[in-house]
Amino acid sequence: MSARLTRLDNGLRVVSHTMDSVETISVGMFVDAGTRNEPAEINGVAHLLEHMAFKGTKRRSALDIAAEIEAVGGHLNAYTTRERTAYYAKVLKEDLPLAVDILADILQHSTFDTEELARERSVVLQEIGQAHDTPDDVVFDHFQSIAYPDQPLGRPVLGDAERVRKMSREAIVGYMRDAYGSGGMVLSAAGMIEHEHLVALARSLFLDLPDHGPLRNETAAYGGGAHLQQRDLEQVHLTVGFPGVGLHDPDLYAAAVFSTLFGGGMSSRLFQEIRERRGLVYSIYSYGSHYSDCGLFGIYAGTGEHELGELLPVLCEEIRRLPDSLEESEIERARNQLKAATLMSLESTGARAEQIGEQVLIYGRPIPVSEIVRRIEAVDSTAVTRVARRIFSGRPALAAIGPLRRMIAYDDFTAQVTT
Repeated sequence: MSARLTRLDNGLRVVSHTMDSVETISVGMFVDAGTRNEPAEINGVAHLLEHMAFKGTKRRSALDIAAEIEAVGGHLNAYTTRERTAYYAKVLKEDLPLAVDILADILQHSTFDTEELARERSVVLQEIGQAHDTPDDVVFDHFQSIAYPDQPLGRPVLGDAERVRKMSREAIVGYMRDAYGSGGMVLSAAGMIEHEHLVALARSLFLDLPDHGPLRNETAAYGGGAHLQQRDLEQVHLTVGFPGVGLHDPDLYAAAVFSTLFGGGMSSRLFQEIRERRGLVYSIYSYGSHYSDCGLFGIYAGTGEHELGELLPVLCEEIRRLPDSLEESEIERARNQLKAATLMSLESTGARAEQIGEQVLIYGRPIPVSEIVRRIEAVDSTAVTRVARRIFSGRPALAAIGPLRRMIAYDDFTAQVTT
């Protein structure tokens, strides 16, 4: 059965996918706002708001919110990204009304109590500190900041500690009022669900959302360059990247096949050449970050101090030779990996609810799985070669943390990549 979509009078969109083989429902509110929509002076407000939404409403305390959902065996959570925020629950099918009621309550009637804010600010500051103590996490923030310097898309999702420490209740309330408009939100569910039931719940419960659309994104400008941080660690954490493709780019599916082929699994070129054949890394993979109007293609490697000097020339060689050495068998293998991942996601109510919710935010409609598979299958060697050359023609961004005494200079690295 395909997904169904309804737009309410207030602009809120409701989408669902019925899965007859399960007894549960995953339901979430997906908001077209994230770190990219924050003013610089309150970087981290989207993430702090996500935390505070669970800390009490006009009719529920923080304990009530947790106890009510867990009393029926369900769970409730949320996450923030650079362009979106999501609040979601998973419950047995008969408990859908409770889950939607809690989501409606926390997104419309949170009180943002000042004592709760003080406690949760402390929790978020600990989370930021933990991230800084985790180099294989924080290296991606450094990479993002060089790729998009001095602009919202380059700032950390968790926020800047000093700004979070000073963030006021009024800043959080103001951001929520401006960013959480009904026209920029999607209620999405998947599982043993009747679409009309979900629509009726949404129509009766989401009455107090601000009646406006999403905030506009500031145009992103890719930069590139290097951020190198010498630290006394056992490993070097390295991220290399280039300008990628956006969510509306015609090359989106070709870029996905390319990334899978290059570093998306144990059979990928990077894994086979750099880990299996040479033993230079413990972990290496490539990935794509796709945004509404731009994107990044990145490669992560975790390596030892002594292996770093050999790793970088080998990595540069793999980047240089890929566009002219593609084989049909590896393109077919990458296509099959993507198709399998797409179809396997249908077996998870949470993954399916997230998938169709984000599709409605991004494209205005849930995309049939058959259409996704068709687009993957249409990617051929010409398309992969084209997107590889396009990506690798950009200026590199390079971030590294660890013992960097064998690290080559950025200009030397750039010369090796493009030679």
